[in-house]
Amino acid sequence: MKKVICFLFIFVFFSGKAQTASDLLGKVVAKLNTVKDYSATASITADIPMIKILPSKATVYFKQKDKFKVVSKGIVILPKQGFTDVNSFISNPKNYQSLIGDTSVVNSTRTVLATIIPNGDGNEIILAKLWIDYNRFVVMKSQITTKTNGTVTTTYTYGDKVSFGLPSKMVFEIDVKKFKMPKSVAADINNREPKAKKDTRKKGTITVTLSDYSINQGLNDSLFKK
Repeated sequence: MKKVICFLFIFVFFSGKAQTASDLLGKVVAKLNTVKDYSATASITADIPMIKILPSKATVYFKQKDKFKVVSKGIVILPKQGFTDVNSFISNPKNYQSLIGDTSVVNSTRTVLATIIPNGDGNEIILAKLWIDYNRFVVMKSQITTKTNGTVTTTYTYGDKVSFGLPSKMVFEIDVKKFKMPKSVAADINNREPKAKKDTRKKGTITVTLSDYSINQGLNDSLFKK
């Protein structure tokens, strides 16, 4: 009996790796493509060295394939990489080459690593690593290196919208020196008193909790015009 259980465990453990990276990415994209558009409430907190930003709320809007808008009364620091850029990029396999990697556990979920290398040098994304839950076909963790924002690592938590591939929580880890801040935030940094205690951390985090999703409501393109 123990041998049978052991065999089944080994089979399940390696079944994710039996698939190619393109297979896995195709299934992730297929799930994301069930969402034609959505809106959601985002609660945002930031812990970034030398910057004091109060928690804020915003409404985020998305429409296939790459329309994205954030509406808020306050200052919002929100990396696009975790919301739309990667999803849009992987939706076209002609944009990149992909390789399957090792399995690992992310947030108590067994994942397999897919490494994505863009074709040519005309892309904003230089390198992407996605840790994919190969049972539910959602991304549990991403590490995206771009030309302008350095490397952003994101971990994802899913709730009742997992069937659409939409997370309930995202935690971004950013490279403070390379990440582009809103102009108002950059001005605040420059106006800091030199005597203030210096925070030497090189990384910062942005936590986004998403709720009140409205999915496939037929958002009008005019909503995304400035």
